[in-house]
Amino acid sequence: MTDKARILIVDDHPLVREWLGHLIERSPDLSVCGEAEDSEEALKLIAETKPHLAIIDLSLGAASGLDLIRQIRSSFPEVAMIVLSMHDEQVYAERSIRAGARGYIMKRESTKNIVDAIHEVLKGNLYLSKKMTMHIVQKVVSSDGQNFVPPVAQLSDRELEVFKLLGQGYEINEIAKMLEVNIKTVHTYCARMKEKMKVGTTAELLREALRWNGTLPAS
Repeated sequence: MTDKARILIVDDHPLVREWLGHLIERSPDLSVCGEAEDSEEALKLIAETKPHLAIIDLSLGAASGLDLIRQIRSSFPEVAMIVLSMHDEQVYAERSIRAGARGYIMKRESTKNIVDAIHEVLKGNLYLSKKMTMHIVQKVVSSDGQNFVPPVAQLSDRELEVFKLLGQGYEINEIAKMLEVNIKTVHTYCARMKEKMKVGTTAELLREALRWNGTLPAS
């Protein structure tokens, strides 16, 4: 690769953007072409800077990183994407790949692994951790039902988005406005989530959402 690959960073935390920018610039074949803190700014910068690859956090305030990935895949299919997130890869990796990302790496990974992921995806390959790759293989070949899947991983993308917002402390009516749906639809999502999460009440569902989001300590 004679020219440096242009990398766009999308994360709502300035310190993460700064840290990631320094990490990328240390590689002689990579350069940061822009930084965005939300979806609107990210789409604007992609149009302006034409990056080869975007590194995207799934939590962009109240917005969904998965929705941004889908928008980029639709409007800028030439841009490769990697998710760099604090969220459990067992819950989010597969759905990120389905949305259009080419890699998923957790923020607790070593800096070497992050740079390796960038290079692999720029080559046209997928990048997942060894643990996640093995999990997917086991799920594909398992026929005895012994492969454990966390209850939250069984939620649909939209249900998971509602679950995340509940865990961030938003009320049902606020979530409806954010997602541009009516309140009845959000209640329907909650009913499905209660069934999948095996909880009996909305209060129990809220408690699970707060715990999953880190607002409540694990029991």
